[in-house]
Amino acid sequence: MPLADKYDGFFVTERTQYEEPVAKYFMVQTDLKDSRMFIKMLRNSFHALGIWIKERPDFIITTGTMVAYPFYLLSIVFHKKFIFIETFGRANMPTEAGKRMEKHSDLFIVQWESQKKFYKKAVYGGCLY
Repeated sequence: MPLADKYDGFFVTERTQYEEPVAKYFMVQTDLKDSRMFIKMLRNSFHALGIWIKERPDFIITTGTMVAYPFYLLSIVFHKKFIFIETFGRANMPTEAGKRMEKHSDLFIVQWESQKKFYKKAVYGGCLY
């Protein structure tokens, strides 16, 4: 939060029953096993584009999940820095988000030393949150 305040940042997260009070924008929660994933991703993509146009971010920092994917694509299209933080919850296997987003990440941080073997660009950052 102090960095977001210092650099005029904002938070985007999934809309769940546990809403983060610091989040400015909320996306529809989805995953690869969701039968309505395509529709939800399309909706999230349009929402992400609206957020992008309004906020004009210089860089994106994400911990992955499906709601981050539209922002990842926008960072590629608009040549913005993209920082990916792999989840703490997966010490012994890569995530789909990590495998997909590593290619264009400017910085790819893992929170377990053991995760480095799954990703070519991984930098060990320790437990970050």
